[in-house]
Amino acid sequence: MANKAMSDSNNNRDTGNKEGKKPSTGTENINRRNETQKEPVEVDKNPRYKSLIIEGAKYRTFLNRKFENRKKWYIPDPKKIISYIPGTVVKLFVHEGQQVVKGDVILILEAMKMKNRIVFSRSGKVKAVNVVEGDKVPKNFLMVELE
Repeated sequence: MANKAMSDSNNNRDTGNKEGKKPSTGTENINRRNETQKEPVEVDKNPRYKSLIIEGAKYRTFLNRKFENRKKWYIPDPKKIISYIPGTVVKLFVHEGQQVVKGDVILILEAMKMKNRIVFSRSGKVKAVNVVEGDKVPKNFLMVELE
């Protein structure tokens, strides 16, 4: 009997609770607060559903304003060489009217102290070069265009 009383007092001491109750998880107070607050909750009876198509599967979903106002994605044009990171054009290897083959180096773009070699992904003729050596280009800037 003395051992049982000793273990009960040890349990109370461990939890810091002298009444022998379980320690609070913090959710009990939240639940009690929600029960005491009798504020009406508005529920939209006709929610705005949108259709979202992903890989041919159609889903019915709610789309928030941030999602609806996002910059729309488009299939990148392989004829346009765009800077995906801001940087400085260190060296330019092509000029307008030049014939190029897949894998040729277009330019070297220094970004974040790294020199990135930008290469052609297809063969063709250079239509326009919109940069010169030493230019600082922002993100998504059209640097070179193929015909």
